[in-house]
Formats: sequence, C-alpha cells, structure tokens
Amino acid sequence: KSMSSAHLKKKFKFIKTMYLDGGIWSVGYFSSTIGLNEAQIKKYIAWQGQKDMPQVSTLGF
Repeated sequence: KSMSSAHLKKKFKFIKTMYLDGGIWSVGYFSSTIGLNEAQIKKYIAWQGQKDMPQVSTLGF
C-alpha cells in the first residue's frame, strides 16, 4: 500500500490536499480459516465495498 500511495501522490498532486494526515487508505482487515469457498470470498469482497462508502470521492477531479 505504501508504494502505491506514493505513486498516486506523485502522479496526482491534488491527492496531498485531500488527505491531510497523509494516509489515503482506509483501515481494513481480513481474517481467514482454511476452507473458504468462492461464495464466502465474494460475500466478503462485496461487504468491504459497502463498508467504506462514506468517503471523499475523487471522481470529480
């Protein structure tokens, strides 16, 4: 994440003004046990997309 963050900040200078604390990624985690199936993984991914929705959008730039 740190390398992609640095690359994005270098390419898109406005990002530095949007995230004053320096971090552009939301806090996340993943816990797993042996035996997850494809349906469980898809459900987790869909849940992650919904969890972080109220963030600042950069689509207008």
